[in-house]
Amino acid sequence: MLLFSALRAQELRVAGPDGKLVVNLSLDKGRLYYRVNLAGQEMLELSPLGLRGDKVDLANNLHLVASDSRTIDQKYEEPKIKRRLVHYQANELQCTLENDLKQQLVVIFRVSNNDIAFRYAIPQVGEPANFRVEEEMSGFKFPASTSTFLTAQATAMIGWKKTKPSYEEGYVPDQAMGVASQYGVGYTFPALFHVGSRGWVLLSETGVNGSYCGTKLSEGTKSGFYQIAFPEKGENNGMGDAAPTLALPGFTPWRTITVGSTLKPIVETTVPFDLVEPQYAASKPYTFGRATWSWLEWQDGSINFEDQQKFIDLSAALGYEFVLVDNWWDKQIGHRKIEELAAYGREKGWASAFGTTPTATGTTHHRRLKIG
Repeated sequence: MLLFSALRAQELRVAGPDGKLVVNLSLDKGRLYYRVNLAGQEMLELSPLGLRGDKVDLANNLHLVASDSRTIDQKYEEPKIKRRLVHYQANELQCTLENDLKQQLVVIFRVSNNDIAFRYAIPQVGEPANFRVEEEMSGFKFPASTSTFLTAQATAMIGWKKTKPSYEEGYVPDQAMGVASQYGVGYTFPALFHVGSRGWVLLSETGVNGSYCGTKLSEGTKSGFYQIAFPEKGENNGMGDAAPTLALPGFTPWRTITVGSTLKPIVETTVPFDLVEPQYAASKPYTFGRATWSWLEWQDGSINFEDQQKFIDLSAALGYEFVLVDNWWDKQIGHRKIEELAAYGREKGWASAFGTTPTATGTTHHRRLKIG
């Protein structure tokens, strides 16, 4: 049963099916907060919730006007993730809050045995049909005993071909909270925290689409506070606005919190897929495969016709499904020679199929040969 009750005025509680992972929500002077406990151990201390926009403050002077609960019990099959058959069971709490101007914010929490997810729904109240979000107040306050395993977010338009942030930065294991990141603009998801002897917490997001931006974590404080942060100006080649504007009624992406006394739940979680539905039906089934890649061994100089023939031979000999022909294939091999490589693959008993990966500039970066 859903563990949901009004413990006292405007304080709510929701727990996972086995009752060990618990989220407590409370209103204090018009501000909404939550805490997280696992088996009686506090994993996240009092942490804020809410949104703030232009002339719309959904983080202060809030009043609880309604709440509802339900049980989630879903099964799905996905052959491309950690577990093919997934049985997702969780308890959901939905709270509707209102500010002094009667503007509303709906906060939705789902709690399974090791995963917490929350997001916001913004109803359309009155005439305004959109909401420009200037700040997401969602925060994560960790106990003092916590250390971090975080990847620094890079600043915009640096690195190779000005493609950063590319989510390829390093991290410092078991670093103290509050140490400035390499670039000073926060951290990339997923973000792992070691809460001393109590266990582990993994923060991330899922369900991001064109209606909202992908986010990151802010710089942390020495007291252990981190907040959802929006992209830096200049990302995406400077195209678009860093602050999202939601069409109303609208939803934000899910913020996910995976909690475990060991790393086992962190490694095994399927929460990024538990919460989302396909955006569209695939036109054909897509399958995984193994690939050889000349760049790993011979670097940039290997992007030529002869070396790629050798790697086609290698993939064929190993029974692999792919060969990855890396950057500069269009200049160093050329379109006509790529066709010859496909023909060479067919001579090896392959059916040729080309795939492309778009880069930030919209040009083709990789081309693949697939074994039939």
